Amino acid sequence: MHENIDSAYFKKRLEERLTAIIAEQETKKNGREPVELDQARMGRLSRMDAMQQQAMSQAASRLTALEQQRIQSALKRIDSGDYGYCVVCQEEVSEGRLRFDPSVLTCISCARNAETK
Repeated sequence: MHENIDSAYFKKRLEERLTAIIAEQETKKNGREPVELDQARMGRLSRMDAMQQQAMSQAASRLTALEQQRIQSALKRIDSGDYGYCVVCQEEVSEGRLRFDPSVLTCISCARNAETK
């Protein structure tokens, strides 16, 4: 871990976000339940709307799961001493970039290169 960053600060931020994600997942469980197909109880348009809401909830859930994985990976890198270094080129990630997103994996140069590919 490079000397210029406060690992305790970033670890605390990551743990707080992880706790918030877990709490969000608990409150959103009902949005992932199967849509009832009983036409007598629900009209076709209402059912289509419910299915769209379910699909959006599932997509949001997948994004949240990816964020959770990135946070857990960052916490492991803090524990191993690898936090703050780009996983591609091994150069230091700027503190400003880490403050914006403490779970970031790459330096700005590698992130730009990945976008252009």
